Amino acid sequence: MGCVKMTICIGSSCFARGNADNVKIAEDFIAKRGLKDEVDIVLAGGLCTNNCPDGPVVVIDDKIYKHVNAGVMQDILESHFPAK
Repeated sequence: MGCVKMTICIGSSCFARGNADNVKIAEDFIAKRGLKDEVDIVLAGGLCTNNCPDGPVVVIDDKIYKHVNAGVMQDILESHFPAK
């Protein structure tokens, strides 16, 4: 699958609106699926993507996801990394 870069905005607006939880959801999902060993995933916090009104914002590779709550985060992860 190669390297997948996931950036979860940790700017104050996105962080306060739910990206604090989204970081935990992503970390748990990656660990549960064993993706750390299978896929080169870069999970990084990034500051403002200039989409503050649309936050929380998560970027996977070059695709920007806006208004990411816990359910949406789970759906995004499932679509990028389907169960085998």
